[in-house]
Amino acid sequence: MQNGALITIENLLKAYPMGKGEFIALRDVNLQFRKGEFAGLVGPSGSGKTTLLNIVGSLDSPTKGETTVLDKKISQLSHKEAAALRNHHIGFIFQTYNLLPVYTVYENVKLPLLLQKDLSPKVMDTMIREALEWVGLTDKIKSKPAQLSGGECQRVAVARAMVKKPQIVLADEPTANLDAKNSHNILQMMVRLNQELQTTFIFATHDEKVIKYLRRQISLADGRVVADEIIQA
Repeated sequence: MQNGALITIENLLKAYPMGKGEFIALRDVNLQFRKGEFAGLVGPSGSGKTTLLNIVGSLDSPTKGETTVLDKKISQLSHKEAAALRNHHIGFIFQTYNLLPVYTVYENVKLPLLLQKDLSPKVMDTMIREALEWVGLTDKIKSKPAQLSGGECQRVAVARAMVKKPQIVLADEPTANLDAKNSHNILQMMVRLNQELQTTFIFATHDEKVIKYLRRQISLADGRVVADEIIQA
């Protein structure tokens, strides 16, 4: 990997058509992320942090420049190759939990594993139960989302993101719908998983509750990186 980096972003520009012109969401972005980082893209709405997270997650492509994730250049991936990268190596956590209401907790956590064709039912069961143990929800295994609190729903979302032990987890405003206590619990759990599994976490956030947990803060404004600082624990 380039200089030991899991993710390398070089001279990134992202523009969207708007009327007769275009809107520049990201410009001149150059960043690297290494294994085991607990980093955040911080800035107000419209600063470009979610767009950048989506490009890193191969959900979107840059207009110019390049993003390399696990030695794969995002702009050169086919839809199938991008999907394979996400399915095997990247976990996603969103501010809306995106749980399927008709499925149980167990079934929701199982969903990412169904995309991996080489797993036996026994191996999948072990992985699901381990992920639910990480987030303290083994007693809710048969519950459906409507029977859970907001904090519990987000813990299911974390378990779903972590079940395949991805190298990278991308979290877009993961505490936006949680109160202070639940936010604290979720973030402490993410810190523990980051330390135990050496998973690289990258947040997009403007929530002070998240920011105080970060070990690296990358500040964005108007699509540019305006500060990048390591925060000592």
